[in-house]
Amino acid sequence: MPHYRSVGDVPPKRHTQHRDTDGRLRFEELMGEEGFSSDSSLLYHREIPSAITDSRPWDLTGQDTIANHPLKPRHLRPHTLFGGGGDGDGDGRRGTDAVTGRRLLLGNGDVRISYVVAEADSPYYRNGLGDECVYVESGAARVETVFGALTARAGDYVVLPRATTHRWLPEREQPLRLFCIEANSHIAPARRYLSRYGQLLEHAPFCERDLHGPTEPLLAVGEDVDVHVKHRGPRGEVLGTVFTQATHPFDVVGWDGCLYPYTFSIHDFEPLTGRIHQPPPAHQVFEGDKFVVCNFVPRKVDYHPLAIPVPYYHSNVDSDEVMFYCGGDYAARKGSGIGQGSVSLHPGGHAHGPQPGAYERSIGAEFFDELAVMVDTFRPLELGEGALAAEDPGYAWTWAGRGPAA
Repeated sequence: MPHYRSVGDVPPKRHTQHRDTDGRLRFEELMGEEGFSSDSSLLYHREIPSAITDSRPWDLTGQDTIANHPLKPRHLRPHTLFGGGGDGDGDGRRGTDAVTGRRLLLGNGDVRISYVVAEADSPYYRNGLGDECVYVESGAARVETVFGALTARAGDYVVLPRATTHRWLPEREQPLRLFCIEANSHIAPARRYLSRYGQLLEHAPFCERDLHGPTEPLLAVGEDVDVHVKHRGPRGEVLGTVFTQATHPFDVVGWDGCLYPYTFSIHDFEPLTGRIHQPPPAHQVFEGDKFVVCNFVPRKVDYHPLAIPVPYYHSNVDSDEVMFYCGGDYAARKGSGIGQGSVSLHPGGHAHGPQPGAYERSIGAEFFDELAVMVDTFRPLELGEGALAAEDPGYAWTWAGRGPAA
């Protein structure tokens, strides 16, 4: 994180005695990135955070992927995975939660993308593989973390640093729909937005005021609390373990530092526009190792008198492009079958762009009312079980207006 915060009860000097009113010593924990060489926070526990009484396997099913071969663009309808149609009206499977109910859509060695519709409280969970960036398509939830609680609403990104113990508690008014980006690295604002000291610069499309972290400790008591942990196997595979912690993980009386979970609303992103079409990096919000996250928000579009506002056709030479269409009316995709909740995969090696007719129809447009999250990866993405179960088989041929050649 680019700025320092202090929440709750912390001592005036780090790595020194910190006692409660009865004289009992608090237990200091450093949570830090890159081996003590990058951002970190110090958390002060009432009990020893390392104390566990059991460790057993967590059977993570559905983590395998297959190559996108033969190569083709894909259209996925993840709403159909949870009992609804493509219109987004379906509820989640009864009892599905935001952690164990995720369906893997796409993945490679750097990032995994999944989708879930949750109605039940999740177990306590931490991802030991990398940071998570979870986009809330609809619904709302309280996200309880070892740092304190966050409120997540539709349009929020919830950024959770690696190894942050947390759980999702959905509100019950409408289904909680989540587009989950799980990294094998850290996720942070794009480096070009940051000063050499980590402050968001004046040209950045958002600032520190838009990032909302916990404001007070979340103190809980209890014994023998199960925490589900994702971690890396010996061959790079994703494994799961359930730790039983001797005391409740949410026993932190205070913390300070530059590493913590936070929310950022897509509606607080200030779009960068120009006289002619702006390329996707103008829409970037976050970056990880070998992937970036962008968002496309309602905005005025190109104002050159000869401008063509929809994207030009482009070949992804170095990356695969994933788009999650989560609101508005995406002009470039009309006629393709893509709608609210759709996910498209346009792989490297394939030139893609607007659907037939969209290129010319966009001339003269002054405003696009669209909302989408994009993930560009710099290694090929493979297909997860969720993609195979939710694919629209005719999408690849929609530019030609007919099916594959006989």
